[in-house]
Amino acid sequence: MGESRRVTLKDIAKSLGVSVNTVSRALTDKDSVGEDTRARIKAEAQRLGYVPNSMARSLVLGSAMTLGLVITNPSNPFYSQLISTIEQRGRVHGYSLMLLVTEESPEVDRHAAETLLRWGVDGALVVPVQGDGEHWQRLDDSGVPLVCLNRDFPELDLDFVGVDYEHGAYEATRHLIDGGARRLCLLEEDLPISPVEDRTAGFRRALAESGIGTHRDPVLTVPTRRRESLALPWEPADAYRLAQEIVRGDDLPDAIMVGNDYFALGVYRALAEAGLRVGDDVLVGGFGDHPFAAYLSPALTTVRLPAADIGATAVEVLLRRMSGEGGERGDSEEAEKRRERCALVVRASSRATEGTKT
Repeated sequence: MGESRRVTLKDIAKSLGVSVNTVSRALTDKDSVGEDTRARIKAEAQRLGYVPNSMARSLVLGSAMTLGLVITNPSNPFYSQLISTIEQRGRVHGYSLMLLVTEESPEVDRHAAETLLRWGVDGALVVPVQGDGEHWQRLDDSGVPLVCLNRDFPELDLDFVGVDYEHGAYEATRHLIDGGARRLCLLEEDLPISPVEDRTAGFRRALAESGIGTHRDPVLTVPTRRRESLALPWEPADAYRLAQEIVRGDDLPDAIMVGNDYFALGVYRALAEAGLRVGDDVLVGGFGDHPFAAYLSPALTTVRLPAADIGATAVEVLLRRMSGEGGERGDSEEAEKRRERCALVVRASSRATEGTKT
C-alpha cells in the first residue's frame, strides 16, 4: 500500500480478515459489534493511519459537522481569543470550524453569507459588517441557525451574544470622574458599529449622571478605519496625531478615555512629548486590556473584555438553536440577546490603587 494513498475501510477489513461492514459499524460505535472486535478494529485503524472521509460521513448523517465563523480581522486580540474558544468548544461537540474574514468589506460580508449557505454549514457565528444585514437574516431564515457576535442588529430577528460595552465604558468613565477628572474626552473609532455606539453611550451617561457639562462635544473620532486594509485593527499613529491636537489646544482635558488600548499608545506619546505626565497631569483609561497594557509606564487602567465567555456562550446558544431546544423563532419566539459584563482593571494611569472591578 503506497504511502500517498488514503487508507480505506477496505484496507482495515483486509488486514484483519473481517468484512467492510463490520469495520464501518465498529468505527461508528454501532451496538452490533462485540467489544473485543471493536477494540481490535480501532487499534488497526489507528496503526494504518485511517482518517474518516468527512464528506461521505456528511452525506450519511445529513450534516456537515461544520460551524461557520465570520470575523472582521483575526489580528484583533479579542477576536483571536474568540476564535480559539469557539474552535475548542465546537471540537468537543464534534464540529470543525470554517473561518472567513471580511476586513470590514460589505461586499465580502455578503459573499461570506453565500459561501456558508453553499457549503452547507450546520450553524454560523458571525461578527457582521454593520449596515445592511439582510443577507444574514436570509441565511438564518434559510435554515442555517446563526448567532451574531460582538455586533448587534437590533432591528433583525437574530440571536446575539456580545460584550456589555455600555456598562464597561460607564464604569471606566465613572472611575476617572471619581479620581477627580472634570474635563474628559473620549477618542473613538470612526466605524459606525454597535460597540462604538454603546461605549459612547456609556461615556455620555457617566458624564450626565455626574452633572459634568461641556461646551463642545467630548467625543472625538480617530480616523483609523478610512484605509482599505490594515495589518492591525487599529493604528496608534492616528490617535497620536489627534492627541497632539488636543494638547496644543486651549482646553486641555484632565482625563482621556480611549475606545481601545492601541489608541492609548498614541495618547501616551503625545502627552510625553508635551511634557505632561500620565496619571498626574492627565488621567488615561483604555479599553480591551491588551497584553501590553500592564507594561506601559505607567501601567494602563483599562476595561478587560470577556472574550472566552463570549465564545463559550455563543457556541452554547448556537448548539441549542441547532438542536431545536431553543425553538423555531417566530411570533412567539424572540431572538436571544445576551451581553456579558466587562471587568475594569485599575492601574497607575488613573492615579489609583491597582485592582479589578466587574
